[in-house]
Amino acid sequence: MTNENKSGIFGLGEKNVAYQQYFIGQSYLQGLSEPGDEIDVNVANVTFEPGCRNNWHIHHDGFQILLVTSGEGWYQEAGKPAQLLHAGDRVTIHEGVKHWHGATKDSWFSHVAITKGSSEWLEPVDDAAYAKLG
Repeated sequence: MTNENKSGIFGLGEKNVAYQQYFIGQSYLQGLSEPGDEIDVNVANVTFEPGCRNNWHIHHDGFQILLVTSGEGWYQEAGKPAQLLHAGDRVTIHEGVKHWHGATKDSWFSHVAITKGSSEWLEPVDDAAYAKLG
């Protein structure tokens, strides 16, 4: 599988070392905005290896928009069923909504994340609950 098939049109980027503690499995981060751009949102392409997902988290003082560029992944809000995502899908996450997102067990997954505000990182997604998906 080529890197473009894994990560979409924006590229795989580097191993996501800065946020690794908030992920189960390996993710990669390709920044698409720079501090010098003088905007108050962060834009990045995030790629998840099969089975990789981030911890539950909440965005404060802002929001997050996910634009899926390749692969298959999951998005779930607390108290709701997980949604299967494919290239071309989009998710808008409002301030204060507890959620997680990541790859399916057998597919790479990539999305552009447009994030305003700060993230409060919470507990990992339960392995048994994740294993029941799909």
